[in-house]
Order: sequence, then structure tokens, then C-alpha cells
Amino acid sequence: MITPSQLAQVGEAALLDARAASLRQRFPELHFTECSEDDVSPRYKPAFTVTGYDLYYISGATGHCLELTNDAAIASGILIAAKVDEE
Repeated sequence: MITPSQLAQVGEAALLDARAASLRQRFPELHFTECSEDDVSPRYKPAFTVTGYDLYYISGATGHCLELTNDAAIASGILIAAKVDEE
């Protein structure tokens, strides 16, 4: 489970350095992965948004691959999706 407070802390940290490796060091209890926002299915809604990034919950509850979830109660990590500049 990821609390709203944890999510806000990760969001603040992402503003400083959004690389998954950096976030793993700051929050070792959470799993992090990263991608571009256009790689995320529109059926998932960001759990938190900061300048330049959307944060999504991920879960490994099935015991296999990580998957996106909208449920904070089963989330074990966060996907950092870089926003795409559309010019």
C-alpha cells in the first residue's frame, strides 16, 4: 500500500530527480520504473501529477510481471511517466 503522504513525497522528489535509480535510493521500500506518458494506457489515471511527470501505481500482486493499477491499497511501486511536449 502506498499512502497519500508517500505519493506526495515521491512527487516532490521527482521534481528534483525523476530517474528511477535516484528514487529507488530515496525510497527503498518501493519499486520504481519509468516511461513516457504516451506508453500508458488511457484506462489508467495518474495517481499524482507534478511538473513534467505523471505518477501511476504499479503492483506485483500476481507474483509475475508488474502491472498498472488504480488501487493504492495493492500498489507496491510507482511508474514515473515523463510528459511529452506536443509542439
